[in-house]
Amino acid sequence: MPDEDARQLRSTGHGEDRAGRLRTVAERLDTQPTLLAVTRRLRRRLPGDERFGDDALSIAGPTPVEVLARSVSALAPRRDSIVHELGLAGMQVWQSLSEATGRGRGDEHLAILFTDLVGFSSWALEAGDTAVLDLLRAVDAAVEAALQTHDGHIVKRLGDGLMATFLSARAAVDAALDAQAALQHVQIDSYRPRMRAGVHWGRPRRLGGDYLGVDVNIAARVVDAAKADQVLVSESALARIAPEGLEIGRRKRLRADGAPRELRVAVVVRA
Repeated sequence: MPDEDARQLRSTGHGEDRAGRLRTVAERLDTQPTLLAVTRRLRRRLPGDERFGDDALSIAGPTPVEVLARSVSALAPRRDSIVHELGLAGMQVWQSLSEATGRGRGDEHLAILFTDLVGFSSWALEAGDTAVLDLLRAVDAAVEAALQTHDGHIVKRLGDGLMATFLSARAAVDAALDAQAALQHVQIDSYRPRMRAGVHWGRPRRLGGDYLGVDVNIAARVVDAAKADQVLVSESALARIAPEGLEIGRRKRLRADGAPRELRVAVVVRA
């Protein structure tokens, strides 16, 4: 072998050895327990959700920071990592700043709408998958069109129902009433779906692309108490609705597990 080739092989070997030693040192520093503990304490003191990126719920949304956080989480090493913690810390602050400027709606008052089809499960057992899928597609198209007309944001679909948010309580009620009217024209194999809806006004906690918290639970209890073809509205939402064009029923106390004892609701229909 020529001398020049031998020297290149030795140089390459030494280079690989140095790279390997540097990688080993970097990995050791990246997992150093004391530095890791300091980094985690830093995250707890930074603004925003200190668990941002650590669980799937917190990064489930479509915003740029949530999309980027999903990528960072997917690349997370199979060990505790200071670099990974610092990356999530930066995005935690970014998310916090986004919410503070209104893009995250973290502390904003919103109308929360839940919908549900009454009697759907019993019909679905007999109807078969093809009819069920056709019905759900038709229902989804009708309901989504009504919600979009009133600037509603669909948070998630829940089988035969959904959860949506609105910037005004009247918009949520109008959307629910319009959706019910649209469903009058939906029919599959002689079956017409009957939708119930519940509207509540509160300050839900945003987590990723979802909303959680007490007010979301209350809205869910409101829809559970509604009957077929009813729009049931909590008193906090009713207080923010101009009654023109609507008939508001007598307020009644909502008796449901998990609902505040003072919570009152009323049925709302078109005048």
